Amino acid sequence: MKITWQKEDEKPQTLKHFLHKQGVSQRLYGKLKKGHGRVMLDGKITKLTVLLQKPTTVTLELPPDANEENVMVSYGPIKVVYEDEFWLVVDKPAGLTSVPGPSDQKDTLVNRVKGYLIQQNSLTKAPRIITRLDRFTSGLVLFAKHSFAQAQIASQVSSHRMDKRYFALVHGKVKQEHGFIEGPIARVADEIRYQIDPSGRFAKSEYWLEKSSASVSLVQVKLHTGRTHQIRVHFSEHGHPLLGDRLYGGKCDLIMRQALHAGKLGFTDPFTGKYLEFSSSLPQDMRLVIAKEFGN
Repeated sequence: MKITWQKEDEKPQTLKHFLHKQGVSQRLYGKLKKGHGRVMLDGKITKLTVLLQKPTTVTLELPPDANEENVMVSYGPIKVVYEDEFWLVVDKPAGLTSVPGPSDQKDTLVNRVKGYLIQQNSLTKAPRIITRLDRFTSGLVLFAKHSFAQAQIASQVSSHRMDKRYFALVHGKVKQEHGFIEGPIARVADEIRYQIDPSGRFAKSEYWLEKSSASVSLVQVKLHTGRTHQIRVHFSEHGHPLLGDRLYGGKCDLIMRQALHAGKLGFTDPFTGKYLEFSSSLPQDMRLVIAKEFGN
């Protein structure tokens, strides 16, 4: 992995301080001192003790992350939406688990992405999932190709500056064209369900009504926090459970899984400063419900 920055001014500055400002942690700097990667100034390898006194090009080269042998390889299909040297965006189908766990160690999205990268002869063998989805939620998932890229984008994830938009089909006629749902979310004791609970963690969802009939509404939802099952809990507790979401009171007569799709994803690439935005069309099962309920 290679990242290049420009030092524009002539103010003296240690290379260590410059790298720290670019997001190089003390831990990574320590690895650089031990030979785990290298730094170049204007294309020439340099010592880490150098003092930067003029405008210069600083390049950081890092070796690929070590292969995670405990993560099995699957060559199951994936749909790649975007790929560059740092990022991979894929469109996950409903029913595929995001990460290996007790119920599936062999054929999750992470396993498939690892297999895809091997097929592409990529140096990356340890993809880092940034945005994960519930098993039966479909849509866009972001991966980082290196732990340094993962660290660079972490602040956007933790501060919810990453723009994630979901499309959900919910029971009932949502009356407001636009609104917010707030309510702290906590896990129900000894269950996999969550609920709004005063003792829970603050959660905020924003929604826009796209279409509605007497019995079904299509809403676009933006998460301002990222709690487990947040959309499912918020709409269920406000009388509009997601279609197909048995866990939260949704009926399965129109669709057999929770009708939730991660349809838009936007973030600022921390390396280039460019805003990247991606979209994914609604899957067929949700389109069939829309055609039946709304006629288009």
